[in-house]
Amino acid sequence: MADEVRVIGIPRGLLFYKYGVMWQTFFEELGFKVVLSPKTDRAVFEAGEAASVDEVCLASKIYMGHVVALLEGGECDAIFVPSYNSGDVRAGFCTKYQSLPDLVEATFHERAAKFITMRVQKANDHKSARLDFIELAHRLNASPKQALRAYKQAMRAQEAANSSRVSSQQETLRLLTKYRKVAASDPTGTEQAPLVILLVAHPYIAHDPYIAGDIVAAIEGMGATVIFADETDHAAAFKRSFDFSDTLPWMINRELVGAILQTYDKIDGIVLLSAFPCGPDSMFDDAVMRNMHGVPILNLMIDAQSGSAGMETRIESFIDILRFQGKGRYLNA
Repeated sequence: MADEVRVIGIPRGLLFYKYGVMWQTFFEELGFKVVLSPKTDRAVFEAGEAASVDEVCLASKIYMGHVVALLEGGECDAIFVPSYNSGDVRAGFCTKYQSLPDLVEATFHERAAKFITMRVQKANDHKSARLDFIELAHRLNASPKQALRAYKQAMRAQEAANSSRVSSQQETLRLLTKYRKVAASDPTGTEQAPLVILLVAHPYIAHDPYIAGDIVAAIEGMGATVIFADETDHAAAFKRSFDFSDTLPWMINRELVGAILQTYDKIDGIVLLSAFPCGPDSMFDDAVMRNMHGVPILNLMIDAQSGSAGMETRIESFIDILRFQGKGRYLNA
């Protein structure tokens, strides 16, 4: 198949928002042209919903819509659909990531589509992941030297992208902390301290404009600043997550709860945002709501039928409560 493939398509969904820079760089370093599916919109969602069974989550339906967009676009010779496994009981992935190649191939087998798949056994073990990518490169007719170089370049690109987002958010928090001090020392009391809201959501939710764009806009429209739980040091957040739970089995949820603990004293409120019906988040969100005290939390669930009007009303009420209470802390919390 490698001899017939010149252009590889990557769906803009699910783990693309965590590893997309690495994937794109890897294939480009091997000499392939990479085509990304368009950003999510109503047409992408409706195509994915039509191609999916009812029981899968909203994010999976959107992913299938991105596969449809690539198939109908006609630009790519094959579509990259990886499987990320649970190689560690405390750093695993939801089953939708593990079964994704099977699900996609079974759904679109009648279209005679070509898919490039790989299995990443331990995503947080660089030595193990490197072997998985090198094996994929070998199947694409790359030499061992080319494969290793492509993997190293891909890792550097992903790490640089992650570091840039972390640095940008840290600078935002630094400036907000500085302004808080200015507001607190204002003798007239006219300066209003900025509100900082931590958006806790999987990257495929937080950074997909179709899913979370209106919610982020609503928060910012009320004068609050949004920071993202996934834009923190992933390794440090993962390590910090063990202060919350020894048994939480999902790596991304661990990184999110670790980010909450890292930013706890710098935020005024938390918005937990999930896509229905996410199994891991149903447990994770409940655990956060029950065990995080001292910072107000708003829990929002998005499904295929929900509009943004009701959520905007809830967000407005949440922001009003934070402003009313001044420092954004519930009394007697």
